[in-house]
Amino acid sequence: MGDGDPEYDTDFREHPEVYEVGRGEQGAFKVQPYKDELLPLWGIRTLEEAEEAAAAIHERFREYRERDDFVGQDMARKYLQMGWTRSLRYAKYPGGRKYDDDGEERDPQQWYDEEKYHISQVYRDHLDAVQDDEAYQQRKEEWKNERR
Repeated sequence: MGDGDPEYDTDFREHPEVYEVGRGEQGAFKVQPYKDELLPLWGIRTLEEAEEAAAAIHERFREYRERDDFVGQDMARKYLQMGWTRSLRYAKYPGGRKYDDDGEERDPQQWYDEEKYHISQVYRDHLDAVQDDEAYQQRKEEWKNERR
C-alpha cells in the first residue's frame, strides 16, 4: 500500500473488509476516518500531553471495541505504538534524528532526553494493555483468518 494506492481513498469504516492488519504503524496517517479521529489526540511534546493523549487513545480503543470496530481498535493500537516508538527515538537521539546527514546511523545516547523516555513508557503501558486485551487478540486472529 503506497501513497498513490486507491484503497486509501476508501472509508474503512464503511468498507472494513479491505483493511489489512499490516505491520507496526503502517497506514497510521492514511486509513480514514480513523486518522482524523486519532491523530488530533496524539502527542509527545510533554509528559502531561502524552499522559492525556495515551489515555484518550486508549479510551477510543475501548469505544471501538464496544462497537466491534476492529479496524478502529487496530488503528488505536498503531497510534499508541507510534507514541512509544517516536518518543523512544527522541529519548535516544538528539532531535529524534537516528541518521546523520550522510545517512549513517548515529550512536544512541542512553538516555539523551529523560522526559521523552518517560513519555515512551506511558505509551508503552497503554500499548501493552491494548495488545493484552483478550477481545482484541481474538478479533485480530479472526480478522487474519478471514483473509487467508
